Amino acid sequence: MRYSVLTLLLSALVSSCALAPQSSSGDIQPSDAVIAAADHPITGVFRLQVRGAGRRDRRLYLNSESDYRDQRCLTVAIPEEIAAKLAAKLGGDPAVILKGRVIRVKGEARRVTIRLFEHDGTPMKEYYFQTHVQIEDIDQIEVL
Repeated sequence: MRYSVLTLLLSALVSSCALAPQSSSGDIQPSDAVIAAADHPITGVFRLQVRGAGRRDRRLYLNSESDYRDQRCLTVAIPEEIAAKLAAKLGGDPAVILKGRVIRVKGEARRVTIRLFEHDGTPMKEYYFQTHVQIEDIDQIEVL
């Protein structure tokens, strides 16, 4: 019995380590984060090139893909207040300055459901998923 419990614990440890492959720097790549977060949220340091950006609902979104709806896209969601601090630090609009740049983000990647709406605001039955890292502090973001 002791061996089966030990075997179970070791296999759980090995499988959890294999969920999010890391680069040689230890950073998790966007595609690996998206795959891992499909099962459960994953905490780590994510490295991505900002290929797209946009604003909605008092947030700045930095995307690893030019099309934020791309299933491989890792999105960094930054509240307006923190985006303003980032703008002051960078000397301009982060959506413009960071496009094409590589950033490292510390946090939790989580799969979120995006509901679709009609033009009049009526919710549709359709939805899709995105993977987001929610920013709560400017120190979570490092520009490389």
